[in-house]
Amino acid sequence: MNTIQFKSFDKERALYNLKDTEVNNCTFAGSMDGESALKEARNIVISDCNFSLRYPLWHVIDFKIKKSTISDASRAPIWYSMNGIIENSSISGIKAIRECNNISISNCHISSEEFGWKCNNINIFDSQIDSVYFLFETKNVHIKNLKMQGKYSFQYMDNVIIENSYLDTKDAFWHSKNVTVKNTVVKGEYLAWFSENVTFIDCKIIGTQPLCYCKNLKLINCTMEATDLAFEYSEVDADVVGNILSVKNPKAGKIVADSVGEVIFEDAVMPVEGQVIIREK
Repeated sequence: MNTIQFKSFDKERALYNLKDTEVNNCTFAGSMDGESALKEARNIVISDCNFSLRYPLWHVIDFKIKKSTISDASRAPIWYSMNGIIENSSISGIKAIRECNNISISNCHISSEEFGWKCNNINIFDSQIDSVYFLFETKNVHIKNLKMQGKYSFQYMDNVIIENSYLDTKDAFWHSKNVTVKNTVVKGEYLAWFSENVTFIDCKIIGTQPLCYCKNLKLINCTMEATDLAFEYSEVDADVVGNILSVKNPKAGKIVADSVGEVIFEDAVMPVEGQVIIREK
């Protein structure tokens, strides 16, 4: 591969359609404020670089980013790109990754309000992410060892696996399908409303009014904390260890727990036939 190193770029499309090149210890910033520095690049490796110009990596195919910083000034740094590896890097920008395919992220810190929208085949491992609308309408996702802070996350997604993570986010998994969450803390109100085929295994669920209007919802060996008015109008098969504050109007299926503070069947707008079973001691 060719090599570009120890340079500074600030012109529009400074390295447009760059191919088969390593870009090392370079800075993308300056008075000319040029956009799209590496647009349409092919087969590139970026290492120890700093990006402070808008839209640097659009329509890029076969790329690797390592030990680099993409600042908030980049706004929307990686769009319409595919076959990318991002590791040991810091990524900001309000719309950091969008409509990308086959992207793997590891050991990164990311701060982006609208991160990862409408993508496909995304892996995120050993990372920390702050986001508001995280992974909206993204499909085929594997997440492991993620610490995540946000709101309105994981909505309208399909085919998701999350393992060994900590998720602090309200309104997570709304309208999402085919999701499995394992050995994870999920903290935040109104969890997974209107979802379908969502399974929680060995998880801790924290927050008010979780898991309502769900289809084919499963909880296996989970605990629930501060979870009042749970399971309203849901089709559910739940095995809960410990106490549930309250259960309201489960539509169908069964909920097994060691104790339930209150079981509420009232003011239902549809038939509700779910069973609440207290586990025998």
